[in-house]
Amino acid sequence: MFIQTESTPNPATLKFLPGQSVLEMGTADFPSAEAAAKSPLASRIFAVEGVTGVFFGIDFVTVTKADAVEWDHIKPAILGAIMEHYQSGAPVLEGEQAASGHAEHTGEDGEIVDQIKELLDTRVRPAVAQDGGDITFHGFDRGVVYLHMQGACAGCPSSTLTLKMGIENLLRHYIPEVVEVRPVAA
Repeated sequence: MFIQTESTPNPATLKFLPGQSVLEMGTADFPSAEAAAKSPLASRIFAVEGVTGVFFGIDFVTVTKADAVEWDHIKPAILGAIMEHYQSGAPVLEGEQAASGHAEHTGEDGEIVDQIKELLDTRVRPAVAQDGGDITFHGFDRGVVYLHMQGACAGCPSSTLTLKMGIENLLRHYIPEVVEVRPVAA
């Protein structure tokens, strides 16, 4: 098994590509070791000292490290943990499937919300997945779109710029009712 790694815009996060499926659909975010209890793969990765976050996409794993730790010191152990997991035959997630990144929204803004979700799915999510992250829709209220950034995008120095200059401009261009995009915590 050959696992490729790619840097992300977030220097504290690396993207690992195991060359096979990680999740069948959606994403899974593990911001702590406790949250990783339902995932044998995430639990193995959190066992590496210095790991502070794990995120799964369809074909990648992003790992966030503590600032005091150097990638050169923990990268081999993370690669080993991913390889051991795939050789064990254990599932990536136990029980529930991954999140699809969709919050339900009905009412008078339903059509606008559908347009926002469509643009996020077709234009934004593929781009942030390239950087080892994901973005989920959390709501729309009085012209403000609330989004949650995950994986490499969470805590990335350029995430505010991505939200404001990229996503906000895109949504405002296609949907005049959108006036602002704001991040939310999970």
